[in-house]
Amino acid sequence: MAEVVWHQHAPRGERWAAIGSTGGATIWLTGLSGSGKSTVAVEVERRLLASGRPCYLLDGDNLRHGLNADLGFDRASREENVRRVGEVARLFADAGLVALVPVIAPYAAGRAAVRAAHEAADLRLLEVHVATSLARCEARDPKGLYARARAGQLTGMTGIDDPYDEPTAPELRLEGEEPVEMAAEAVLRLL
Repeated sequence: MAEVVWHQHAPRGERWAAIGSTGGATIWLTGLSGSGKSTVAVEVERRLLASGRPCYLLDGDNLRHGLNADLGFDRASREENVRRVGEVARLFADAGLVALVPVIAPYAAGRAAVRAAHEAADLRLLEVHVATSLARCEARDPKGLYARARAGQLTGMTGIDDPYDEPTAPELRLEGEEPVEMAAEAVLRLL
């Protein structure tokens, strides 16, 4: 769009220095509902803050209360959800924070587009696949979504009647059975 021009602002190094950041990055945790993405992200956030590293957790459900409240769960809405979250994460990383993003992000193309946007901005994106099995996620079912999907009360459930494209080359794969402390430590080693 010719009428939209990127507005230059303070250099990244100055912004990072102002908050004592050693560098911004996005940690993108993907997996099925109930896999433990948010649990791991919360522990990573706790540890980063305790060490003095600026970060922010962009939880998928939390974002659907505001930024993405207008989106449903059809394929187009899920794609737009991932695009928006990816853009916000990129901005947070550019500001010098570690953006922690636990979202299902079911489609490989959406995750690839988020990675490409980070690469184009010369920012790190670390993909963490929380690969908890469908059976384990269904047994956990913290929101009751799998039970509703199996009862025919919910359609478009990722892993049931909507696909989940498993990452082929994540920077880290967690099996979803590790104690949360061990999983968080593995994520922190990526940084």
